[in-house]
Amino acid sequence: MDLSHARWRKSTRSGASGGNCVEVASNLPGLVGVRDSKDPAGPALTFDPATWRAFITQVSERP
Repeated sequence: MDLSHARWRKSTRSGASGGNCVEVASNLPGLVGVRDSKDPAGPALTFDPATWRAFITQVSERP
């Protein structure tokens, strides 16, 4: 899968110290990309938008 045109943005939950950072690319047709910002050349996960929305909904509901 070619993610070379992905525009990655860091999670707003990521701390300023640079640890535990997640980046998301939502500009890909029919896909949402997720990667570790500390390893941008490393592996990335991809999800269909509905699955990603369901995941975000579940995570957002946690205390």
